[in-house]
Amino acid sequence: MLLLQVPATDTTAASLSATSAAAQPQSLQLFDLVAKGGWVMIPIAFLFFSALYLIFERFFVIRSQTKADPNFIDNIRDMVAQGNIKSAESFAKNQRTAMGRVFEKAIGRIGSPIKEIESTVETVGQIELSRLERNMGYLGIIAGIAPMLGFIGTISGIIRIFYDISLSDNISVGIIAGGLYEKMITSGAGLIVGVIAYTGYHLLNMMIEKFTLSLEMNAFEFIEVLQKPTAETARMR
Repeated sequence: MLLLQVPATDTTAASLSATSAAAQPQSLQLFDLVAKGGWVMIPIAFLFFSALYLIFERFFVIRSQTKADPNFIDNIRDMVAQGNIKSAESFAKNQRTAMGRVFEKAIGRIGSPIKEIESTVETVGQIELSRLERNMGYLGIIAGIAPMLGFIGTISGIIRIFYDISLSDNISVGIIAGGLYEKMITSGAGLIVGVIAYTGYHLLNMMIEKFTLSLEMNAFEFIEVLQKPTAETARMR
């Protein structure tokens, strides 16, 4: 009797093992998900890599162009107050930053009316800000386009699902659910790319706004120095 029961037990165990293995859900790999998204994933992937490139490229440019010596304006102020105009101009030029170029042009206009110097600071400052903001508009475009592309992919997929159902006259929950999850991948991908582009755009803008505030404060201190009655500035006026 024991010999007859052992094979039955093995068969039952094997059957339960096979059933549990079949019941285990299949894991989804990232590449498989992307591939199931369809052709819309191609432009979304292009927008993704474009957004990453723009974010990192602008980040390093802005960081390098807006870094400044904490004693920059103090050194400029002391040199101008002492009448060392050429030294101040050379010092600003050697900074090789947006701030340095603004004050290089402003120092070169010393001797002109204050209004003209203020106008020079404002004009050159706007030019430098435009250079820092170059190509950032594309991030805003990507943030708007990527989610819409994702929705287009999802809607087109849903249309295709119901079209296939109308041809086969088969309203299977498995067919509908399988098609829907594949097509909603595009919506998820588009939203992720849009969030990345949107976040990067505003973080870079925060860096530029911080620089703009610093530029305005330094320009104010610089104009104050020029308005003080020093012997050198009085002679040059």
